[in-house]
Amino acid sequence: MAVLIPLSSTTTPAAVHSLPSPSSCSSCDGKLSPPPLLFISSGGRRFFSSESHLLSRQQSFSSSSPQQQQQQSTKTRRRKTRCAYSTGANVQYTSEPLDVVAEVKSQKILVLGGSGFVGTAICKAAVAHDIEVMSLSRSGRPSYLDPWLDRVTWISGDVFTTDLDALLDGVSVVVSTLGGFGSNEQMEKINTEANILAVNAAKRSGVPRYIYISVHPYNLPTFALNNGYFSGKKKAEAEVLSLYPNSGTVLQPGFIYGKRKVNGVDIPLGWVGEPLKKLLAATSAFTRPLKNLPGSDLFLAPPVSVDDLANAVVKAVSDNDIFGTFNIEQIVSMAKN
Repeated sequence: MAVLIPLSSTTTPAAVHSLPSPSSCSSCDGKLSPPPLLFISSGGRRFFSSESHLLSRQQSFSSSSPQQQQQQSTKTRRRKTRCAYSTGANVQYTSEPLDVVAEVKSQKILVLGGSGFVGTAICKAAVAHDIEVMSLSRSGRPSYLDPWLDRVTWISGDVFTTDLDALLDGVSVVVSTLGGFGSNEQMEKINTEANILAVNAAKRSGVPRYIYISVHPYNLPTFALNNGYFSGKKKAEAEVLSLYPNSGTVLQPGFIYGKRKVNGVDIPLGWVGEPLKKLLAATSAFTRPLKNLPGSDLFLAPPVSVDDLANAVVKAVSDNDIFGTFNIEQIVSMAKN
């Protein structure tokens, strides 16, 4: 299989920057050639040719007899390099292939807490987009069977005991879903300390992007936010945006619904989340005046599908222009676009 990639002055590899400017080609009847194309064969050899030249050869080839096609096939493979670019008529054409070094990097992400409810949705969505995925979580690989699980590298451990510097080698984006409830001390450790440790390790290792799954503030008064959960999330947000001001993404979903697997059994949280989402949308005109009341979003903030959240993460992974803090409506919009 071969791929033809149009080249421009900004994309032409340095290895061929000295090629003369376009003029004429003897194999194209002296017509001015269009912008060059980079021909990449499945064997890794790279050639330069002209689009009009290849199209004319293809039309000629399709109308020929089988014997002629076999002869033309050999000629076509050699003439793909005959359409050179020159400034004069005395150009010596060559049929030798020209190797061009072109480095194409694929995304590699590390999902912290990848075996959890949100983490597994992110891993599944990422591999569906051909993104290389690693997951770090205390439970390692989920216990249930699903084909996509084989496409993820599952690592058992936590951020406090794992050699993050070694693990982050070659990672382009870290996605943190770390968070939890418990005593105030426990919430401070997982929501604050674990996340701050992780984002600093990512920055130290040269990871270009960082995505953090936080929480919607629910319009709560300040005193209600002073606990290990909300205050811990806020501290983690501040650390992410401080270390990654132009490449850090903070997503603030509310109640997250979807199919949640517990010991291989699906817990259909969508039975609650989807009807609630529709109810809030239908009554938004009546409830809008209440939005400014302290704590009103505990009842009025729309729930977010775990699939929408996962797709928003994948979108942020793929788009360097997505950074900053995103609320519920922006998360859903990001997932749909």
